[in-house]
Amino acid sequence: MDHSKGEEEEAEPVSPTGQYFNSNVLCVYIVGVLESEVPIDDSQTMSLLKDVFLPINPRLSSIMVSEENGEKKWKKVEVKLEEHIKVPIFPPENSPESYDQYFDEYLARIGMERPPENSKPLWEIHIFKYPTRNAAGTLIFKLHHALGDGYSLMGALLSCLQRVDNPTLPLSFPFGRRLLAQEVAKTSMFWRLPLYFSMVLNTISDFGQSLRCSVVEDDKTPIRSGDEGVEFRPITITTISFSLDYVKEIKSKLGVTINDVITGIIFLGIRLYMQGLNYESREARSTALVLLNTRNVEGYQSIKDMIKTDARGPWGNKISFLQTSIPQLSNAKFSNPLEFVFEAHQNIRMKRSSLAVPLTGMFLEMVNKFKGQEAAARHIYKTLRNSSTAISNLVGPVEQMALANHPIKGFYFTMTGGPESVAISIMSYMGKLRVTLKTEKGFIDEQKLKSCMGKAYEMILKAAQEIHIENNP
Repeated sequence: MDHSKGEEEEAEPVSPTGQYFNSNVLCVYIVGVLESEVPIDDSQTMSLLKDVFLPINPRLSSIMVSEENGEKKWKKVEVKLEEHIKVPIFPPENSPESYDQYFDEYLARIGMERPPENSKPLWEIHIFKYPTRNAAGTLIFKLHHALGDGYSLMGALLSCLQRVDNPTLPLSFPFGRRLLAQEVAKTSMFWRLPLYFSMVLNTISDFGQSLRCSVVEDDKTPIRSGDEGVEFRPITITTISFSLDYVKEIKSKLGVTINDVITGIIFLGIRLYMQGLNYESREARSTALVLLNTRNVEGYQSIKDMIKTDARGPWGNKISFLQTSIPQLSNAKFSNPLEFVFEAHQNIRMKRSSLAVPLTGMFLEMVNKFKGQEAAARHIYKTLRNSSTAISNLVGPVEQMALANHPIKGFYFTMTGGPESVAISIMSYMGKLRVTLKTEKGFIDEQKLKSCMGKAYEMILKAAQEIHIENNP
């Protein structure tokens, strides 16, 4: 490809967050998995990447370089597409169950691989052509977090996809909710004072907890080994699906949000797993680090808007994080699992009425300014390492998608390269919530953890449905 024109353009500076995620202490990738309903025909791969994928953003055709003053910038290079496309070969004529194992091992291995620094643009596509129990073929997109966050990288992937029912129509997404801090300005003066007072108190608490988590470690438990170098250890990746209709049913019965329900399920599942391996750990100090999108948008915009390259546009790493304590599993909560949802609802509501997110971003900017980007990256690393789990989520399309006439039946993602023993990613698509568990191999029993997540879902669903029975004898 000819990028001579692009090379003459002024190099784009790497954002501070992009530098943090590609530093001496952190190298984080986002791995997206598309499960195809039909066998994969890769004859269009090169043209699709050249004509659709690469033009999305100059960073996809750039490498990260350091200038003499230490500033990092994106440098345009000639992209050799064949170096970015991987097609693994496995023994032929095996059963889907056998290929399941091959796929799981392959996905875990490539998730941990780190390419030679600055040798090529920071993305790869892997084409797994073998049938598994979930798909006739599978596409894996591996993109470095320095390129952008989940929101912008989602835009990159979706730019290559169309609706199955009508390719001429745009994909649609459910809308999100604004932070309470953004809603205060629209509230009458009579209600603003208590809201501001609540915001100040919650901000002090949340920001203090954020700083404390970079110094104070969580307890060592069945979900946190606390060992050095966890980010370099082998991992396993497994998923579990929940019906979005049933989650909505729980939401309606309890008068909470979908996020409250799924957070309650995850926290209860984690405590059930911990209790099963070490009874005392059900009340251990355990913290979840929740990654947040800091864009001032209520939901996904059009694909065109999602991939804008303007400095004020949504492309890039516009994220922050908040710590939230994982509720302890007392006997009362075990007998009434809905308490986990109610506690999640209350906790998230308090987090929404807080300015800790922008304050955390300002703090990192100050560390970066006075001590350098490596110091800021170390702060993020310590916060991740001292926490028990990291949680992120993305909202996927409502309709079924297709990639080059390949209908996509399943879609999920995970993040690799972090120093946590358990990372949890949540993705909605076509009426299902897909929860992905990235776990430290040999330390976490991923199948037992998956089973505990399923049990937590069933416990909360059953308890919510019994509310209808009690109210309507």
